[in-house]
Amino acid sequence: MNFKHLFVPCAALVCAIFFSSCLEDGCEATRTFVEYEAIFVQPEEFRVEEIFHFESRKLEHPGKIYYYNDMLIINEKYEGIHLYDNTDPSNPTYTGFIGIPGNLDVSIRDNILFADSYVDLLSIDISDLENPMIKDRELEVFKKYQWEDDRGYFVYTKETDRTVELSCDDPNAGSEWFWRGGFIMAEANTFAFDGAANINASGTTNVTGQGGSFARFSIVENFLYVLNDREINSFDISKLMDPVATSIVNVDWGTIETLFAYDEYLFIGGTDGMHIYDRVDPSTPSYVSRFKHARACDPVVVQGNTAYVTLRDGSRCESFTNQLDVIDISNIRTPVLIESYDMTNPHGLGVVDDELYICDGRDGLRVFDKSDPNKIDDNKLSHLGGFHAYDIIPLTADHVIVVGDGGLYQYNTSNPENLQELSFIALGDQ
Repeated sequence: MNFKHLFVPCAALVCAIFFSSCLEDGCEATRTFVEYEAIFVQPEEFRVEEIFHFESRKLEHPGKIYYYNDMLIINEKYEGIHLYDNTDPSNPTYTGFIGIPGNLDVSIRDNILFADSYVDLLSIDISDLENPMIKDRELEVFKKYQWEDDRGYFVYTKETDRTVELSCDDPNAGSEWFWRGGFIMAEANTFAFDGAANINASGTTNVTGQGGSFARFSIVENFLYVLNDREINSFDISKLMDPVATSIVNVDWGTIETLFAYDEYLFIGGTDGMHIYDRVDPSTPSYVSRFKHARACDPVVVQGNTAYVTLRDGSRCESFTNQLDVIDISNIRTPVLIESYDMTNPHGLGVVDDELYICDGRDGLRVFDKSDPNKIDDNKLSHLGGFHAYDIIPLTADHVIVVGDGGLYQYNTSNPENLQELSFIALGDQ
């Protein structure tokens, strides 16, 4: 018998059995997916003629923070804004809630509040806080929401407590997410959205508020700039109750997320880098330069000739990077990295005098002496742990406001080595 001719089919059979066994062994693992409800909204639900002030509304899902004329503003994601009289930071007093459907961002000039309402931009007169009045509505400014016939705008996803486990032989097991029965299936926190920079003015006119480092709105002189996915939208607000759109500037790289105005420049944080635009013609910002980094979520703040950018991981950002980048912008057309520093999970940040404040996610708030940009990690002044810190507004050298997963904190920072809590507004408070 010629055994040589039997070798090939026998070998093939052995291989088939071997690989079949391997495949069966490989499918013992499972992957857990969470069910997310897709939330849609129709135009008639948010294009209302009036908005209202409510005396009571619990703080449940805090978003971005804003400060204006001793008034502390906390966004309730997609619902509106909570108002606090912060004349005494040790005892902020709740003054009510203004319902603004689909709201995430605000900016204020002389008692005119500019706010997004899903796809529209509103101008709201808040001279009488108990009787806010819509003065203007710019339609279809924001393009981040996908329109679907019959269901309306797809605005966000709401995580449920329902889960499903898939074995590795399921065709959806290797997907980041998939649709099933009208619901989105994904791993937990895949679709979690992020909640929350100008210089405070003084005097009785041209009073502009101050936002955190996650702000998408910025008022500079007589112009309002708002970010829209991959666009910078500019509005002439010399007539506050009648803003005029002046330009839409396309940004060609990545998604842009945060806006920080400094001197004659706009510093824009995007998923792939820091973008710099000038305001030589304030009606139409012009591209100057870009500092490219690994794909990540990244707010940016600037002081003098230095920019500070945080990069963090997270499924939405598609990154494995957690660091602080310190960038030399003395030559604005050629930004140069000075140094990178490892962080835990940095989110928002702020600078005042020689102090650099970093909201390091689950690792709380860190304060550094930044006077030597090459040795920032050697000059940590203090660290407040035990809470998840998200964003910050450094109002003065003696006073900062921090929003985290538990609520909003205010600190006396006159001694940055020993921060003193002034007050705390907890979730569920009003």
